[in-house]
Amino acid sequence: MSLGIADSQSNFFDDMAQFCEKTLPKDSIYAFLHDERNRLFPDEAFVDLFSGRGRQSVPPSVIATVMVLQRLEGCSDREATERYAFDARWRYAAGVGSYDVSAWPIFSHTVLVDFRERLRRSDKPDRVFEISLEAARAAGLVGHKRVLDSTPLYDAVATMDTITLIRSAIRNLLKVADSSLRDSLVRVITSGDDYASSAKPTIDWDDRDAQPKFRSPP
Repeated sequence: MSLGIADSQSNFFDDMAQFCEKTLPKDSIYAFLHDERNRLFPDEAFVDLFSGRGRQSVPPSVIATVMVLQRLEGCSDREATERYAFDARWRYAAGVGSYDVSAWPIFSHTVLVDFRERLRRSDKPDRVFEISLEAARAAGLVGHKRVLDSTPLYDAVATMDTITLIRSAIRNLLKVADSSLRDSLVRVITSGDDYASSAKPTIDWDDRDAQPKFRSPP
């Protein structure tokens, strides 16, 4: 896959961008990312993640922006790509504009998974975190609250999606098991989860010590 490059030229006739510029507070994260995205996350800074052959990737500047908003708003990969597709503020922040002028109207949640994996294998796996942290320092936010952390940015969302799949499989197994087998299964479950609800367990997904018992089925 080759490196995708975002269009750095603004479209003055983009009604979505015009609406956001008039309505969003100037100090909002969306306005900040819209103005600073190309400086913080230039596509060329991620050239080492891609080859010179194959179809073009979604521009890394777009993906990095989505990842930052994903972390700040606590979204799963699927939720993040849905917000990118339908929330004008996310599209404004990512610089892609309205659907009739954008080359990137929507992309699959697997793009985020793939991009995180490419970062993990690279020589600078924490570059999005480091850039975001530096921007937070410049804005005077560090010291008052933790804005971003590389662990949740690259791991927590994927962990939560994995837990959802595992819990769904266990719940389905418990549903179809006879009473004897069900009792045996319940006795060996060590997570403390009764699997009665389809919701994710309520734990601190940023805390690695709280995660292990939910990471694999009993």
